[in-house]
Amino acid sequence: MGMLDDAKDTARSGARAATRAVEDGVDRVKDKADEVVADAKVKKAEAERDSVSHRNRAKEGMRDT
Repeated sequence: MGMLDDAKDTARSGARAATRAVEDGVDRVKDKADEVVADAKVKKAEAERDSVSHRNRAKEGMRDT
């Protein structure tokens, strides 16, 4: 019976290690997705800022003429 118990323990340990590896992989993917979303939001905000700036300069130019 000792050999069977050792096999069960080994299988359990392997399953735990595999579970941890999968969970770590999922966490890394989620972190990367969050990073991509944050970068997209920053780019959008910068584009909106630039758009407002250009619009304000155009309005100012029209007032001066």
